[in-house]
Amino acid sequence: MRIRHIHVRPNIPQALLPLVDLARNLWFSWSWGAVQLFIRLNPVLWEKSYQNPVLMLGSLTQAELEAAARDESFVANLKRVHENFTHYMKAPGWFQETHGGEKDFLAAYFSCEFGIDEGLPIYSGGLGVLSGDHLKSASDLGLPLVGVGLLYQKGYFRQQLNLDGWQQEQYPDNDWWNMPVSLENGPDGKSLTIEVPMGGERVKARIWRVQVGRTPLYLLDSNLRDNSPRMREITSTLYGGDREMRIRQEILLGMGGVRALRALGLAPTVYHMNEGHSAFLAIERIRTLMAEQGVTFAEAREQVFASTVFTTHTPVPAGNEVFATELLLKYLQPVAEELKLPWQEFLGMGQLASSRSPDFGMTVFALRMAAFTNGVSRLHAETSRTMWRDLWPNLPETEIPIRSITNGIHTPSWLSHEVGELFLRYMGPRFTEKPADFSIWDRVDAIPAGELWRIHESRRERLVFFARKRMKEQLQRQGAGPASLKAAEEVLSPEALTIGFSRRFATYKRAGLLFRQPERLIRLLADPQRPVQILFAGKAHPQDLPAKELIKSVTHFASDPRLRGRLVFLENYDINVARYMVQGVDVWLNTPRRPLEASGTSGMKAAANGALNVSVLDGWWCEGHALDTGWAIGNGEVYEDAEEQDRIECEALFNLLEQEIIPLFYERDKTGLPRDWIAMMKTSMRKLGAYFNTHRMVQEYTESCYLPAHRAGRQLHADGFAGARALADWRARVTAGWSQLSLRIEDTRKEKEIPVGSAVGVAVRASLGALSPGDVSVQIYHGLLDAAGVIRDGSVVQARHEGRDGDADLFRAEIPCWMTGRYGYMARIVPRHPDLVNPFTPLLITWE
Repeated sequence: MRIRHIHVRPNIPQALLPLVDLARNLWFSWSWGAVQLFIRLNPVLWEKSYQNPVLMLGSLTQAELEAAARDESFVANLKRVHENFTHYMKAPGWFQETHGGEKDFLAAYFSCEFGIDEGLPIYSGGLGVLSGDHLKSASDLGLPLVGVGLLYQKGYFRQQLNLDGWQQEQYPDNDWWNMPVSLENGPDGKSLTIEVPMGGERVKARIWRVQVGRTPLYLLDSNLRDNSPRMREITSTLYGGDREMRIRQEILLGMGGVRALRALGLAPTVYHMNEGHSAFLAIERIRTLMAEQGVTFAEAREQVFASTVFTTHTPVPAGNEVFATELLLKYLQPVAEELKLPWQEFLGMGQLASSRSPDFGMTVFALRMAAFTNGVSRLHAETSRTMWRDLWPNLPETEIPIRSITNGIHTPSWLSHEVGELFLRYMGPRFTEKPADFSIWDRVDAIPAGELWRIHESRRERLVFFARKRMKEQLQRQGAGPASLKAAEEVLSPEALTIGFSRRFATYKRAGLLFRQPERLIRLLADPQRPVQILFAGKAHPQDLPAKELIKSVTHFASDPRLRGRLVFLENYDINVARYMVQGVDVWLNTPRRPLEASGTSGMKAAANGALNVSVLDGWWCEGHALDTGWAIGNGEVYEDAEEQDRIECEALFNLLEQEIIPLFYERDKTGLPRDWIAMMKTSMRKLGAYFNTHRMVQEYTESCYLPAHRAGRQLHADGFAGARALADWRARVTAGWSQLSLRIEDTRKEKEIPVGSAVGVAVRASLGALSPGDVSVQIYHGLLDAAGVIRDGSVVQARHEGRDGDADLFRAEIPCWMTGRYGYMARIVPRHPDLVNPFTPLLITWE
């Protein structure tokens, strides 16, 4: 049987047509004026449609639409909002004002998930929300950037808890025809598609577009009749399926994503791999250059390496994707043959020489294929350098080329509209234009304490009502009785100190830390004089049984009658739940096992709304914490014994709550205001809001990664890839001759002590074999010695070439000695070339 289909669209009156523009651009998700328009049409339907304006417009009755079209006030407001939108889309941004001279610049940002708004559920958690915020800030800044991802038919999953508190997963289908996505069509008017060879089949995928302000996001969809059933499932579920499904998804994302951009006529000059899932894009770029430009693998690799950025996101080993060699052989051996690479050489690009495992690591591969690599906080970059140091043997850990670019949040997306209006009133319109400007955030101090506190209390009250409604719906679905439903209407208090804990439920995040002392916790929560309440939310991965047990234990503890509804678990954690929580809690709790939290951004969102953080010193909080911005659990210790760590940090957390946090919150002046608490709120908002935002983050990516990568790539691309050819030839020559290099320091000094501030002259004799002094950099690595006689946090001085001396080249340098103590220094040789973007990848280094 054959089913024919047509697309039925809503019949929007002429006066309301601007609503269609607003509904189909995710700009509405951070424009309260646009959201108000949809709420005004039908507030119940807005919530019922999951805040998806496309679905809502299609669900309104024709009578409702006609009534709105006759409402002069509504039409006037619509016109004003649409004019703001039109101006936003056309106005120049930071990039045009600062880097307008950069020609042909375009960055392509690849991620396996994007969390932009609750009405487009193709995200799981923090990685996706960060990706969405990255696109939003790119739009606000006017940065030429496109996003690339997959369009998951079932998204992640919707979480439901049964009566016993056990997580169950539901996978409802997404209806793309009633969501803010649209098919990209080719010149013939038909859907634009690409094909990717995969496991002996040719997988076809169509391209959908999501408009995020000025930034387009392109999403691939394999759910086509032309594909076999197993290949149609590639874009079914985010993080679902077996290992074979995962490698198919990552081939489609990386290789298919590059093909999609070409099909769209786009030519990015920079490719950003947000986590290792998309790393196969490097292979596709190399393959394309070899096939179309006639360059060798080595020459193409130089071009691709120089213009690629990679961000690693997790120090948890399980979070770094690896694939068995059998899967690589099945899916990528034909690609290796096309690249004319021996199979073991291809496989070696994703393997660690020091590892006994033959598996292919996507993070290892990405680190080798990108000249610009970074972690997502300072501590995470340090952890990553330690974690991946075997890729750079004999290189001091501090020099391993993994920098830090600390995450942030798209502030307008996460501020409550009440706080946003307060900021506009006291900080001015430049707050929305330049949220990374510290001088603007200084104006937070001008906000009257009473005004800030009234808004904060109203948001807490709104959170409590939201939680009651969700709890009642949850119990009704579970088949609870009238008594339980009545009790749900009275859980939590609008006046009590409210603590929030919501994030992906993984055991290392330690949601159960407080439950180690249950009686002590009950005393805190049940205190009638100074009441405390806690809201939990979060999803466990469907296969993570320990995390599911943790959720179950939280729900069981919440049922203790002594708590009187002071502890609740809200099911189906998503952007909507997160927004209510970060906008309404007083304290944001974070208890990861250091150093396993790469960054974390939920605490940043809470801080922007006035909540105070109490957290282990991990991830972003190492940079954000100060005595006047929140509280630290411990002092950043790392324990070998996890049980001891939990015991000590549980005790520290209870002490903070009992001795500092609760007393400070309930210390009120004659007018009923907690003046010291409000002062701390202001300081936290001012200091943290100015730095921990994605405007600053994207600007940092642009100036430290994107633009250098763009310029390096253009340099190698120019004149028919002359630069890439020359660099590949040079690298081959240097690599072949590197084993012949040697050097030694000529130590002629007699004095063993010198005064601080002096300089030590060092002479180095180097035998360069077939290489010339222009091929290498002779350096002195120096610094203070630790107790083990090892240089810690060393610095590098370049030695200058003084000419030949017999059969060797002579180099000299001066070492500045600015600190007292035992000083050490060593000589080394590394490669040097004017087009070498990253001198340490791949690593060639010779020490004395």
